[in-house]
Amino acid sequence: MLKFELLKTEGRARRGVLTLNHGAVQTPIFMPVGTYGTVKGVTPRSLEEMGAQIILGNTFHLWMRPGLDVLQQFGGLHRFEQWDKPILTDSGGFQVWSLGEMRKISEEGVKFASPVNGDKLFLTPEVSMQIQTTLNSDLVMQFDECTPYDTQGHVTTEKEARFSMELSRRWAMRCQAEFARLENPNALFGIVQGGMYEHLREESLAALVEIDFPGYAVGGVSVGEPKEDMLRIMAHTPHRLPEHKPRYVMGVGTPEDLVEGVAQGVDMFDCVMPTRNARNGPLFTRFGDLKIRNAKHRSDPRPLDETCTCYTCRGHTRPDGTVSGGFSRAYLHHLDRCGEMLGPMLATIHNLHFYLNLMREIRAALDAGTFAAWADAFRAERRRGV
Repeated sequence: MLKFELLKTEGRARRGVLTLNHGAVQTPIFMPVGTYGTVKGVTPRSLEEMGAQIILGNTFHLWMRPGLDVLQQFGGLHRFEQWDKPILTDSGGFQVWSLGEMRKISEEGVKFASPVNGDKLFLTPEVSMQIQTTLNSDLVMQFDECTPYDTQGHVTTEKEARFSMELSRRWAMRCQAEFARLENPNALFGIVQGGMYEHLREESLAALVEIDFPGYAVGGVSVGEPKEDMLRIMAHTPHRLPEHKPRYVMGVGTPEDLVEGVAQGVDMFDCVMPTRNARNGPLFTRFGDLKIRNAKHRSDPRPLDETCTCYTCRGHTRPDGTVSGGFSRAYLHHLDRCGEMLGPMLATIHNLHFYLNLMREIRAALDAGTFAAWADAFRAERRRGV
């Protein structure tokens, strides 16, 4: 089901290995997001080649489409999307939160109209566990209410954050009971909530530890709060979680955020930023972010990042042993200007490789006992600029 072995520490930073039903995951790890059963813009083969060890699926969206009947036919998400390594699925709580006024939350669960066809739906902790059992994901997340930072300009008060946190705590107990009833052979994580209030985070954490989940996540960050508040919660909460269990911060973040998260004791991260930015925004490089749409790249023969070994930057090795060479900034600029599909595909390969390689370097630095020095050098290189 789940085994977590802590191999080494440096300060609060941790190096470990997480063993799941579909394989072992070296931590700290970044998990690419595959909302609809696909990481946008890349094939499963490309993900394997760039070193992805575990990817995400989205409970809410897969419930909508293709539906549980199709997923049952394939025995779960792994065979459906042709990915034989571990998968984590979220609970649907964040998507319910994002529906805003289109949903109605009660003690029992959340009523809403399907954004696909308008059907009246009711998502409860029990239903979330049933969906995720059908998906056969290696890591199952409890159904929670994602506490917003603000609602239409109204910043969530301590009273409102407490109500939300306590509801999620009660839902956590129901998730555990249903998970056990279903005899799900995988692992269920609890999610710490409490908004931007440290004392609520500590109450949530203590209650979840008493329930005794195999692992824990910190939710309700990267939901619109100022960056300093996100960093404050990430510095406060993860290292207070049980040392012998994996720690996951949900939805975070920039390369700098990942390095800081590791320094604060986080083992697992996910974020749509590398794939979303590849389609719409800046690309990540060792020396800062690069805006490929800028006219200055129109005739630039250099790769995105001369230190990068991804297919986009370095090319591939041919059968005869020669290397094809990478793609230029000029070519990627051209693809973007023309709206060609290959543009965001190559950008996605680069961004995901950058994130996964970042975690490889972090693990190597932790193995060598040089993480603090490595992190200082990395931050300095990123500040240098492209």
